[in-house]
Amino acid sequence: MRVQLIATSNGLYPQAVELRERVLLKPIGYTAAKFASEYPEVEQKGEHFVAVIDHPSGRRVVGTVCLLPNYPERGIGKLTQMVVDEQRQREGLGRELVANLERRAFGELGLQALFCHAQEAAAGFYRKMGWEVAGEAFTEAGIRHYRMEFRPT
Repeated sequence: MRVQLIATSNGLYPQAVELRERVLLKPIGYTAAKFASEYPEVEQKGEHFVAVIDHPSGRRVVGTVCLLPNYPERGIGKLTQMVVDEQRQREGLGRELVANLERRAFGELGLQALFCHAQEAAAGFYRKMGWEVAGEAFTEAGIRHYRMEFRPT
């Protein structure tokens, strides 16, 4: 498995969108098209990372995450649309995706902090990666979330 940063013109991008739609969006009543129309900054300005495996049928995207640099303000970034294929969860792919995103955000882009809206079920994952809960739980897309933040030490 390898993690790479891709452009929306990359041949792997449609697989990343399909994975996000299948695992993240459809369960909450969204399609990829509806999400893109309501949150165009993710597709247009986001930096898309994919976890890729070599498969007999070709390279397959088994995880993805997006970084919105300098969002909502300069020096801050938002981690969004994090997903790992259900059959590949608990293999460390999520940790690799986040680690690559953090390296890009802090090492290459010079951001000072990252945040995300983590579903309650995923908050423990982020805590293990050194992220902290910031504030009270809130509901987004009908699901309980926490704002999680990370600042390098």
